[in-house]
Amino acid sequence: MGNGNQGGFWAMLKRPSAKYSLMTLLVVGFVSGILFWGGFNTAMEATNTLEFCISCHEMRDTVYQEYKQTIHYSNRTGVRAVCSDCHVPKDWVHKMARKIQASQEVYGKIMGTIDTPEKFEAKRLELAQHEWARMKKAESRECRNCHSFEGMDVERQKTRASKMHKIAQDDKKTCIDCHKGIAHKKPKGMKEDDDDE
Repeated sequence: MGNGNQGGFWAMLKRPSAKYSLMTLLVVGFVSGILFWGGFNTAMEATNTLEFCISCHEMRDTVYQEYKQTIHYSNRTGVRAVCSDCHVPKDWVHKMARKIQASQEVYGKIMGTIDTPEKFEAKRLELAQHEWARMKKAESRECRNCHSFEGMDVERQKTRASKMHKIAQDDKKTCIDCHKGIAHKKPKGMKEDDDDE
């Protein structure tokens, strides 16, 4: 009897009968879609928390400790930028692309290529160069979520910062052109042209 009912259920799913209107099927599909999309987005946002980042990526004892010593972690205004603010785009398409790209770091940890602080240090320059290239290609999009030339009062900045920001703006430079090592220490072995800060 149970098998007969199961067979009827699967047959109904494959070929709905006239008892169920197209409207019912559309409403059920719509509600299911909302629940799936809501669950998916909730999961994506959960992966953007500081706690999640340091639990999966090889960083708890390295770049996370460095970040805690910076103005992005603790400052007079109490505004904190977490990993995802700098490393994950806000818009959905770029965010998904970045999430897929970041999974390579998890793969590196699982495969043992960066699973110790020593191995991480040996790969730090390569990892940093990949991130700098990504940020450059995106014109420092994530930096500009908080910082913009338009929002800067260069007259209130220190003389050197004011001068460099004016030059950068004229030369169409982007944040990462000058600000490497802003939240993490600079890797050993950087080329001179990488060391603009």
